[in-house]
Amino acid sequence: MTSFGESLLKYDNPILVKTKGDKKSQKGRTLTLSNLPAPSFAAGVPSPPTQNLDESILHAILPPREWTDGDQQWVQKVSTAITTRKDVIHLQEQLNIKLKQKKAKPTGICPIRWVLFSQCFDELIRQVTIECAERGLLLCRVRNEMQMMIRAYQNLAESSIAFGMRKSLHSEQGKEETQKKILDLEAENKDLMKQLNELKDKCDMIENREAEEKQLKEKQHDEEIQRKERVIQQLKNQLEDVHSATNSQTKIPATS
Repeated sequence: MTSFGESLLKYDNPILVKTKGDKKSQKGRTLTLSNLPAPSFAAGVPSPPTQNLDESILHAILPPREWTDGDQQWVQKVSTAITTRKDVIHLQEQLNIKLKQKKAKPTGICPIRWVLFSQCFDELIRQVTIECAERGLLLCRVRNEMQMMIRAYQNLAESSIAFGMRKSLHSEQGKEETQKKILDLEAENKDLMKQLNELKDKCDMIENREAEEKQLKEKQHDEEIQRKERVIQQLKNQLEDVHSATNSQTKIPATS
């Protein structure tokens, strides 16, 4: 058996419309309050419909709910009872009670609050339709438009969430790739730094060797210069000795 929870929308007593083996529907079998298979907290004894009420319009706006209990099929239609000011006050009180009992959130997105206010709106549509079918149809149009808009926003929100999840996963994948690339670059940088240090050491070694060779060549050059200066001095001294000897021979008078 499919049971319906309590609703702020007022329903008549359930009616047995068909049992197993019946070829035709059995209408008009209204149960009493003592043996309801699925009673509603707002269920009451329906009053005779008014002349201004078009039940077909009311039931088209607020379709009956149906369920099966074993081999029995039940239908429960919305109430056609004329409402009073007390009914509206009672509806408001019941709405406040249900909001507290079900702990609905006062603000933001709350499915519980949305269901309760939808039921309350349906009950108001029922009450208005009984008095004026055209007004009820207009309210039904407003309700349907609101529901369609809300479903569109829900689809948009779900699409946004899905898109956000995809972007988040893509970002995570990109983050992993970036981290891997960073590690690779760090390893490459480490190798390059090692090569740079080796080249610096090699360069320092070459510079030291070049400096030593330059110092050695300068020393050899200085020694060569000093050696040549000594040779020059020796030759100069020899030349002076030869010149002195020549001058001495020139000064001795010749004998005959």
